[in-house]
Amino acid sequence: MVVSRAALHFWEEPPISGEAGSGTIFFAGCNLKCCYCQNAAISRGGAGREAGVSEVAAMMRDLERQGAMNVNLVTPTHFSDAVREAVAEARRCGLAVPVVWNTGGYESVGNIRRNDGFVDVYLTDFKYCDDALAKAYSGVADYRTVAERALDAMVEGVGEVACDDFGGVERMTRGVVVRHLLLPGSLDDSKAVLRLLRQRYGSDVRVSIMNQYTPVLATAAEAGDARAKAVLGRFPQLANAVSKKEYESLLDYADAIGLEDYFWQDGETCKESFIPEFE
Repeated sequence: MVVSRAALHFWEEPPISGEAGSGTIFFAGCNLKCCYCQNAAISRGGAGREAGVSEVAAMMRDLERQGAMNVNLVTPTHFSDAVREAVAEARRCGLAVPVVWNTGGYESVGNIRRNDGFVDVYLTDFKYCDDALAKAYSGVADYRTVAERALDAMVEGVGEVACDDFGGVERMTRGVVVRHLLLPGSLDDSKAVLRLLRQRYGSDVRVSIMNQYTPVLATAAEAGDARAKAVLGRFPQLANAVSKKEYESLLDYADAIGLEDYFWQDGETCKESFIPEFE
């Protein structure tokens, strides 16, 4: 495995990070190629170092000793077998906190089923309904179909949401949180995503509607990055943050279709200071 960061992380949804922080282990690389990725330093494999099963298991135990609410495995899909081995070893050594599988949603059903017994909580994206948008932005033409089937398997695998008390704060111990990031100019597709989640899953998942799209491409282009300039040449809308009006429209739509108990973001979440430091 290649690990880019292992540390307490305080910017997840409340029952994931709470006040104590989520014990995140960021893995380098990704099975998607989102052109707007704010973590491109690791998703394209540039930052990180190799770590074996026992070392990653030790990282998990160390994060638990630091008081983490859980162990949060960020983009683990391409290292799935080794990550599961690390979870098993950490548990043999006494790991007791829930394990979170933090994914872009583009997963095979078989891989999700192999997580049974290893993963307690899924923190998964549902990025697009429009496959043309998925192809343009993330390089995959079948995102919706794959993500739906994977999400079905996640819900089947961990069941309905369950929480406990962790130092006076609600902590999710089982269940699925589905994140959706509103992209500039993509309000209609975001509404389609929320409609699908409401109709297909109801209260079986908790939805997180995010406005934190960070136009890192604009910053990179200004610094002379040729790749960023090329992407913005094709998709100039990605140079802008999401407007408050767009986001409020999406939240109003969530209310209108009866989506209940969802997470939303307040304040200027698109600041680049929200991007962790990777070494």
